[in-house]
Amino acid sequence: MPSAQVLGGKGIEGNVEKAFIRNQLMSVKSVGICLEPSRKPLNLLVKKLNGEVSIRLKNDVEYRGKMIECDSHMNIILEGATEYKGSSLTANFGNVILRGSNVLYICVDKPRE
Repeated sequence: MPSAQVLGGKGIEGNVEKAFIRNQLMSVKSVGICLEPSRKPLNLLVKKLNGEVSIRLKNDVEYRGKMIECDSHMNIILEGATEYKGSSLTANFGNVILRGSNVLYICVDKPRE
């Protein structure tokens, strides 16, 4: 972690560090959150909040609904969720919480009926 001297310094390192911090703050203001480059899939999920998604779990069950919340572990809350096994509808739910560690993939485009 850089020392306070480097952050406040007037040399090249100090200017680069200040520019980096200023860039990070601007991205926080524009998006509301700041994620590291390695977490870019989460940026896509955040952009698709309140949109229709289809989520396939590792047990081959698929849930479709409106994604109203997600976190850094890809835990997802769906509103008006429906459950599908294969291509047949098996259940209708109100709100469902899906644990991120059970998710196989997430389709953010409009799910096919």
